[in-house]
Amino acid sequence: MSMLLLFLGYIALGAIAGTMAGLFGVGGGLIIVPALVAAFGLQGVAPEVTMHLAVGTSLATIVVTGASSAWGHHRRGSIHRQWFLALLPGLLAGAVAGVFVADGLSAGSLGTLFGVFVLAMAARMALSRGPRPGSQAPGRAVMAAAGGVIGGVSALFGIGGGTLCVPWLTRCGASLTEAVGTSAACGVPIALFGAATFAVVGWGHPQLPAGATGFVMWPALAGIVLASVPCARLGVRLAHRLPAKVLRLAFAALLAAVGLTFVI
Repeated sequence: MSMLLLFLGYIALGAIAGTMAGLFGVGGGLIIVPALVAAFGLQGVAPEVTMHLAVGTSLATIVVTGASSAWGHHRRGSIHRQWFLALLPGLLAGAVAGVFVADGLSAGSLGTLFGVFVLAMAARMALSRGPRPGSQAPGRAVMAAAGGVIGGVSALFGIGGGTLCVPWLTRCGASLTEAVGTSAACGVPIALFGAATFAVVGWGHPQLPAGATGFVMWPALAGIVLASVPCARLGVRLAHRLPAKVLRLAFAALLAAVGLTFVI
């Protein structure tokens, strides 16, 4: 398969992932990771590195797309600076630790854990269990510990952190707008440190395909980023024209199907 054809395939993947992320209102990692696993399989990438390469590449895409989102929230004043700084040490340490945990797992074990996580997200979405609002933020030590959990889980599964960060900040008393904006800002250091660590731990692996630096696949990164940002806007427009309940249940069903393919 030629590099041009592969790159066009990654652009198509980015378009699909971006549209679905905008349509269903979730970060692209839950979509990009399983899609990359399938794409790398078709490309003939060794199964031993496919899952790690998909997670590392997903984090690398979030560095770009997340920075764009965070900048937009910053311009609108929806990032809580003090909470972001309180979470930051934990986010960085957790992101690095999460990568080392992933590196210590086999591709099969990491894939199974990812499947269980996706199934949990599907159940939460199907049951429409949103974050419970709170009224008081904890101290800096608790915030840093929460950042460690958020960063670790996010880096382990190649997601931006919003899945965990938004509910946590809402319980700390943030409005939904503030929680989403601050979560977008938190996703950037998670993705940056996570992707960089994946590149380091995978450096020189003998089964990596051409175009990869450690567990980051550059052609996939470029193609996905090129198409996902504009297509996410298309997904947002579609979301406003379709019933919210139908969208939620449809995405929950999709996540359940994806999760089962990793678990079974």
